[in-house]
Amino acid sequence: MTELTRTLAKLWQWFDDRTGASAVWKATAGHLVPPNTGWAYVFGSATLVAFIVQVVTGIALATIYVPSTAQAYNSLQFISAQAKWGHLLRGMHYFGASAMVLLVGIHVTRTYLMAAYKYPREMSWLSGSVLLLLIVGMGFTGQLLRWDQVAYWSVFIAAEQAGRVPFVGKTLAHFILAGDTVGGATLSRFFAFHVFFIPMFIFGFIGVHLYLVIRNGISEPPKKGRPVDPKTYRAWYEDMLKREGHPFWPNAAWRDVVFGVATIVVLVILAWVVGAPHLAKPPDPTILQAEPRPDWYLLWYFALLALTPAKLENFVMILAPLFFVLFLILPPLVANKGERSALRRPWAIGLVITCWMMIGTLWIEGKRAPWSPDFSAQELPLAVVHAASGPVYAGAQLFHSHGCEYCHTISGYGGHRGPELTYVGDRLTADQLTIQIVNGGTNMPAYGGNLTASELSNIVAFLGSRKTQ
Repeated sequence: MTELTRTLAKLWQWFDDRTGASAVWKATAGHLVPPNTGWAYVFGSATLVAFIVQVVTGIALATIYVPSTAQAYNSLQFISAQAKWGHLLRGMHYFGASAMVLLVGIHVTRTYLMAAYKYPREMSWLSGSVLLLLIVGMGFTGQLLRWDQVAYWSVFIAAEQAGRVPFVGKTLAHFILAGDTVGGATLSRFFAFHVFFIPMFIFGFIGVHLYLVIRNGISEPPKKGRPVDPKTYRAWYEDMLKREGHPFWPNAAWRDVVFGVATIVVLVILAWVVGAPHLAKPPDPTILQAEPRPDWYLLWYFALLALTPAKLENFVMILAPLFFVLFLILPPLVANKGERSALRRPWAIGLVITCWMMIGTLWIEGKRAPWSPDFSAQELPLAVVHAASGPVYAGAQLFHSHGCEYCHTISGYGGHRGPELTYVGDRLTADQLTIQIVNGGTNMPAYGGNLTASELSNIVAFLGSRKTQ
């Protein structure tokens, strides 16, 4: 042994004696895990990797971002267009948030299907459930920090929904807005929660969650006909680990490392190629032309509320979150023993499939948002208008300039809030079109006082030309 080796050994002994590093390593990386814990078990650690990416990129962005109503929007524009690596950092932060939600969703699904919430891991499930809610809270608070028109109205609508909760609605709405309306205090509150409070709780519950995983062990892959009995499970599990278990590092950890690195690579590629979400116009309470839709992971819930009949809105706003929280709390409390295999729990498979299908269907509908005007609708091309001059052409111009195209589709152009008008000339006569435009209808304003006689005639001429032949 060389002098250098002896010196390094003494330094390590001194450090280990003061810190207990080897004991910590043995308890964490060296703890035994059951056999056959394959790729299905990587999503929890991948969520942690995505969170670390959020922390690193968030700190970098916070050094430039200015959380004030006067400068927040401009600082984000500077980050996206001028700051060195700003485009990449903001893109990674955005896609990192999406990755956290997606990965934790898959992790919860895997855990539920394998019934890993049963004894003795009830608290692991509950602490993970809190982490899931905190991650959603991170996404919600982060959207307002863009401080554009869409973010402004999204928070305004969220507060309006919270205000409908019985007894505490007004208090909740006031807490969300930090006042009576969206303003500087709202932005400061959301910044504080997004950057300080929620991450602090996430770090704390990650520590609790990892401690519980190490204390109770990683759940073994379920086997049909091998139920969990709280009276005998711990002894059986310890005996199984002694016979068949292997150290977490490196036998199982390499999959976590590979998948974690792949997650980072994907985030970098998406941030570089796709980039961060486009900023809408700066917030202006006087401008109502906005599409206040949340980010994709909350879009399905937005669609659920949008499709709910007005008479049932209050019930859905209250009961939907309540059912979701009950789903997270009840499994380990009412079903902490018995079969873990999904083959013996077909209702669990059915519930998971139903939930994912519901979320997917509502997400697609939320993406289409047929109930919202399409303020980005472009002027109809000449190939659709079939005229370059005259009343029909003038009517097409008015159809766009007066916002009719925001709600009505013609040959694939326009919104979906109102009836499609591609062949409206086959359904309605000129007199019927005139009456409808002048008087309005369901969700349609009356244009009688906003159009001159010649403008009304031109719009009717254009719509009357929309026929199959």
